[in-house]
Amino acid sequence: MTRRLTLLFAVAAGAAVANLYWSQPLLDLIADDLDAGPAAAGWLITATQLGYAAGILFLVPLGDVVERRRLVRTVLLCSAGAALLCAVAPSLGLLMGALVLLGVTTVSGQILAPLAGDLADDAERGHVVGTVISGILVGILISRTVAGFVAGVAGWRAIYVVAALIAVGSAVVLSRRIPVLPAREHIPYWSLIASVGQVLRRERTARWTVVLAATAFGAFTMFWTALTFLLSGPPYHYSVQAIGLFGIAGLAGALAAQRAGRLHDRGLSLPATGVAWALLLVAFGLALAGRNSVVTIVIAVVLLDAAAQTIGILNQTRLFTLSPGARSRLNTVYVTSNFLGGAAGSAAATLLWSAGGWAAVCVAGLAASGFALTVWAVGRRGALVPG
Repeated sequence: MTRRLTLLFAVAAGAAVANLYWSQPLLDLIADDLDAGPAAAGWLITATQLGYAAGILFLVPLGDVVERRRLVRTVLLCSAGAALLCAVAPSLGLLMGALVLLGVTTVSGQILAPLAGDLADDAERGHVVGTVISGILVGILISRTVAGFVAGVAGWRAIYVVAALIAVGSAVVLSRRIPVLPAREHIPYWSLIASVGQVLRRERTARWTVVLAATAFGAFTMFWTALTFLLSGPPYHYSVQAIGLFGIAGLAGALAAQRAGRLHDRGLSLPATGVAWALLLVAFGLALAGRNSVVTIVIAVVLLDAAAQTIGILNQTRLFTLSPGARSRLNTVYVTSNFLGGAAGSAAATLLWSAGGWAAVCVAGLAASGFALTVWAVGRRGALVPG
């Protein structure tokens, strides 16, 4: 796993996962264009994430048994077709259906992450996997900025045309660069899917980790979904381009946590996870106290993204140490729970915003962080990872 190939995996993974978040800073724009309310448009994020969770559950396990270069190429080309359907959707309902399809096919990054773990040396696995996962989170954050600028210039539909072109280009490049690997054990498809649950039941550390992961990503998506509502209303009234720029602030936090995989390689995975959760708690506290201060909100964004990135890298790398022959299935368990948590977070943001606005969202984030810190404290002694 060379540095160049690691970087390519990170960029391709980030470009793929961006499909899930193009619409997030554009919710008001889409709602106006399709004659829908902001609350209804907020369900677009939830629909995309539910589709992604289904794609992770039913497609990613194939990485343990089929030739991954072909698998990555196929899902990228399918995602290009789904993105084009989004670009031409004439109603909110049809757009929601197209976004579900886009979510199902936007799984190439989660095939590349365990593949990177297979190709990396043991001493470098945390760093390599951490870099690829960093690419995923950077893609999530940059997607908001790119979507805001493209929509400001050419309308919200144009971003899905761009996404289709990126997916086709990624398919071509990765087909040439992913090495050919030996044939793997043949397992019938439905037996493979059933074995995902068996892996989860067998590994206590996996069960503990996915609870932390789902909670973290739920809090992350809840914050970012609600942030769009906050910044588009009083006292800010920001444009979609300005809202998209907040992704750059999040990017600073993600880059600050980029080397979190090194902490795993040094045996510090578990204590570093606890510190990251404490940082997430602080971020929600700042966001609650400083809702009328854009500077405070930016600081909260940086802290929240640094914490979420660190938690994600350490959780995913920890899972890849448990069973090398089942890394794709472990990744399926991890990401399915992650994005079910994310879908719940997006839905919670919409409901909490209607009930109590920004304050309700931040209090829920504080509660989620406190719950996760309790789970971490109780479960860390039985986790099968040094540190």
